[in-house]
Amino acid sequence: MLDDRKLAVLRAIVEDFVSTNEPVGSKALVDRHGLDVSPATIRNDMAVLEEQGFIVQPHTSAGRIPTDKGYRLFVDRLSAIKPFSAAERRAIETFLAGAYDLDDVVMRTVRLLAQLTRQVAVVQYPSLSKSAVRHVELVPLADRRLLLVLITDTGRVEQRVVELPAVVAEDSVTQLRAVLNACLVGRKLTEVASLVADLPERVDAGERVNAAAVLSVILETLVARHDEKIVVGGASNLTPADFSRGLREVLEALEEQVVLMRLLGEADDQLSVTVRIGAENDVQGLRGTSVVATGYGSGDRPLAKLGVVGPTRMDYPTAMGAVRAVARYTGQILAES
Repeated sequence: MLDDRKLAVLRAIVEDFVSTNEPVGSKALVDRHGLDVSPATIRNDMAVLEEQGFIVQPHTSAGRIPTDKGYRLFVDRLSAIKPFSAAERRAIETFLAGAYDLDDVVMRTVRLLAQLTRQVAVVQYPSLSKSAVRHVELVPLADRRLLLVLITDTGRVEQRVVELPAVVAEDSVTQLRAVLNACLVGRKLTEVASLVADLPERVDAGERVNAAAVLSVILETLVARHDEKIVVGGASNLTPADFSRGLREVLEALEEQVVLMRLLGEADDQLSVTVRIGAENDVQGLRGTSVVATGYGSGDRPLAKLGVVGPTRMDYPTAMGAVRAVARYTGQILAES
């Protein structure tokens, strides 16, 4: 176990290296952090930290830099995630509240995370299996054409034009709308296919052919699943200087949706923030990176996950605070939409 002073030295080395990207020496630590001990004492502490694998000397006569083990201890011993100011929280809320549908919410979330952290942002679409129908709307466009609007409790809004085989009266549209909402509202989208099979029998006989056309479009709409879709932004924030194994390998890994699904899938299925550092990542091309991720959704039910990917030389308190704050507001926006 490390005593409090050695932990303070490790914390100072991490903070300085993240800030400067330069190996940190004992004199610099004393000058910058007011550790109230001599450089010789700091050197002794650094020797212990190096012996135990928390820091390493990259070059002879150079200072020290943290190892993955050192970053892990730093993150585990964080006393608090960096809080956002009231002005920052209002800015986040205002930016996300301007979204008009689920696609816009996801894209705004990606841009916001990338800007706040200066890392690569990764956002998963809400899972279809966890979404439920909030409302079905039918809007007459012409005698034989309707606009179908399907709204879910995760903010997903799907719109489709339905070409009808027969002329439809306004009263028939009202009846079909009522039948659809009575049957589907509050039910999981994965249940819809089994629920709609007998719906044509609930409308007047003369309208069943039109009802069947509407139901067919509903089922086709649900085929356009977003479960496996992940959006990435902010790749330009990565720089070659942060990746000794090569930036190209990292970028290639981030282009693979399957890799990103694994990356976020390894995060706890909760709303708490998780951090994986360096070799803790199973993806070969991302073992020189750190991943900060969490679930987002309403209440205690994560609908999907989001996070950031960057070098192990990451400002962890800021990244963790941003991921937590953005996830919270994204969940609120979807719950209110």
